[in-house]
Amino acid sequence: MIRPPRTLLPLLAAALVAAAPAQAQDSRGVTFESKKPFAAFSASAERLRDSIVSKARGSVGTRYKLGGTKPGIGLDCSGLVRYAMSMLDVVMPRTAQGQSKVGTEVPKDVAALKPGDVLTFGRGKRISHVGIYVGDGKMVHASTSQRQVIETSLTKRSPLIRQWKGVRRFVDANTTQLRDSILAFADSISK
Repeated sequence: MIRPPRTLLPLLAAALVAAAPAQAQDSRGVTFESKKPFAAFSASAERLRDSIVSKARGSVGTRYKLGGTKPGIGLDCSGLVRYAMSMLDVVMPRTAQGQSKVGTEVPKDVAALKPGDVLTFGRGKRISHVGIYVGDGKMVHASTSQRQVIETSLTKRSPLIRQWKGVRRFVDANTTQLRDSILAFADSISK
C-alpha cells in the first residue's frame, strides 16, 4: 500500500498539473494538445526511483547489524530496504521473506531492471536476502561477509548472485498503486 507522505505531496501535485493535457501554439497560432499527457507520471516515477537509490547509496559503509533498522546504528538487508523505501512511505514487512511477497513481480532480467527495484535471494523457496538495484548492473545491500552496506555488481560471479530468485517493483508509472495514489490525492485536494 502506498500512501503519499507529506513530503511527496508537492511532487504529486506537480505531476497532476503536468499530466493535464498540455496545450501549445505553433508559429501560425494554431493550438494543439500533447499526445502524451501522462508523460509526467513517468518522470515522477523516475524521480521517486532516484530518491530510493540516493537513500540506499547514502547508506553504503553503514555497519551490518543483524535485525538492524537504523542507519546510524546498523542495518541488515531487510532493514536497508525498509529504510530506502521509507521515501515512498511504503510499509514494508520486516523480513526478506516478507519483502519478497509485496510489490509487483517483474522478470528476473538485468536488462528489465529499474533503479529502486528490490532484488530477492535465497535457496529453494526460502528468501534470505534482499538488495536494491541502483542501475548499471549494480545493487546496494547489507553484506554479512563484508559486515557493512556495500554496492556490488550483479554480473560478477559470486555465491550470492547464483542465489538470485526474483525482483519486486514498487515504483512504476504504469502501476495501479502509483496512479491510484495520485488520483486519490487529486480527489482530496479538489474537495
